[in-house]
Amino acid sequence: MNILRFLSSVILALACFAQQREYKAKDEKIPGDPVAQPIGYSHKKHAGELGLQCTMCHTIPASNDGMLATFPKESVCMGCHTSIKKESAEIQKLAAHAAKKEPVPWMRIYRLPDIVWFSHSVHAKEAKIACTECHGEVAARDVVFQEKSIAMPSCMSCHAARKAPNGCDTCHATQ
Repeated sequence: MNILRFLSSVILALACFAQQREYKAKDEKIPGDPVAQPIGYSHKKHAGELGLQCTMCHTIPASNDGMLATFPKESVCMGCHTSIKKESAEIQKLAAHAAKKEPVPWMRIYRLPDIVWFSHSVHAKEAKIACTECHGEVAARDVVFQEKSIAMPSCMSCHAARKAPNGCDTCHATQ
C-alpha cells in the first residue's frame, strides 16, 4: 500500500510541476510563407491602390455572432468584374465560380485553435481596432501571408496595452 501512496505522490508532484512551467506558444514562422490561392488576387491593387476597406469584402455578419470575418461573395467581386478586366484568366476563374453559385475555395492565412474564442465584431466594431493590428499591412501585399503572431503572448500583450480583460476566461471560456 505504501508503494501506491508513493506513486500517487510522485504523480501529483509531477502534475504540479508541469503546471508551474512557463507557457510556450506554438511555433510560428513570422513572416509566414505566401499562401497560394485558387485565384490570384492582389490586396495591394484593391485595398492599397483602389482604397477598398477590408470590411467591404470581408464582412462580419451577425449570423455567426460576429466571430468570423467572411471571404467575399463571388457576386460582390463580379459587381465590378463583369466589366473590369473580364478578359483576365483569373477573373474568368472567378466568373465560373459565380456562374455555378459556388464559393471560391480560398485558403485561410490565420487560424486560431478551437479552444480560443475570438470575435471580430468585438475587436473591429466595438473596440475599433484596425485590421492591420492583427493582420499586418495587407494593403501593401500582392500575395498575403501571416505577418503577425496570433499566439497567446501577442494577444495578451495587446490586451495589456489596451487595459482590456486578460484573464483565462476572456478567450478560453464558452461564450
